[in-house]
Amino acid sequence: MIVGTEWLIEASGCDPEILRDEAVVREIFVRVINDLGLNSIGSVWHKFPGEGGVTGLVALTESHLACHTYPEHGTATFNLYCCRTRPEWTWEASLKKTLDAAEVRVTRIERGRDQTDAAGGGR
Repeated sequence: MIVGTEWLIEASGCDPEILRDEAVVREIFVRVINDLGLNSIGSVWHKFPGEGGVTGLVALTESHLACHTYPEHGTATFNLYCCRTRPEWTWEASLKKTLDAAEVRVTRIERGRDQTDAAGGGR
């Protein structure tokens, strides 16, 4: 039984100035939440001082969406976990455009036990 889907996203080669802009990261969250029909129940945001990046976490009724930006490395990492089936979001196209990312890697993980595990046959 699958209990959820988790997406791990790494955007690299991003514009460091954009990665320091909390408003840009918040707007990405708004688009993900709206496009996928998710429901926010609270958030925490932190902008690191000076040349630092942004960390954001939104708790969802479906689980969570998080991001950490690393301007010094031109990298942003996102994590979306949903306990209900959702379509794929346009991570690659959206982050290349919004963050000026050179590369976006998306890993999708189905969480929970598969049928073999449920039958007691695998670990």
